[in-house]
Amino acid sequence: MELNEALEKRRSYRALKEFELTEDIISGLAEAASLAPSCYNNQPWRFVFIYEKDKLKEFHTALSGGNSWAQNCPLLIAVFAKTEDDCVSGEREYYLFDTGLAVENLLLKAVDLGLVAHAMAGYDEDRAREILNISEENRLITVIGVGQQATDTKKAQQEQKRPERLPREEFVFHNELKDKED
Repeated sequence: MELNEALEKRRSYRALKEFELTEDIISGLAEAASLAPSCYNNQPWRFVFIYEKDKLKEFHTALSGGNSWAQNCPLLIAVFAKTEDDCVSGEREYYLFDTGLAVENLLLKAVDLGLVAHAMAGYDEDRAREILNISEENRLITVIGVGQQATDTKKAQQEQKRPERLPREEFVFHNELKDKED
């Protein structure tokens, strides 16, 4: 798949269904994440791929009610990192940015594989860390639900149209930030 096509197709659908999860899919997602750039190549990101039925069911208890759609995903990925594993320059901590780059690579690889990978923020971080045995010094940054797009549900019909994007003039500036009222 061409990059522009993957960028256009990448969406955070909630109308998802199960698919046959294979080791090749897990390896492909992990490899894509590993290729992301990071400060001094520190690669601070860590991923827990959750796919065993009992562990998924247990992990569902850490998700907020608004993320019940994720129960249709045969794969959840917990993404975490810690400050000490990446560059710190004054008050700038790069671990969140660098981990975000790895997540975007993973999201785009999912699209390339014909899947949907939806990053979410609605979860109980302490409960999730407990279930996955992730220490407190690690920050659970996001959880990603991976599924196949469903097309035959009411939710799928609602998600057909891409949400509006900001006009470029609201987020792209040339040479300096200009006040919108200028």
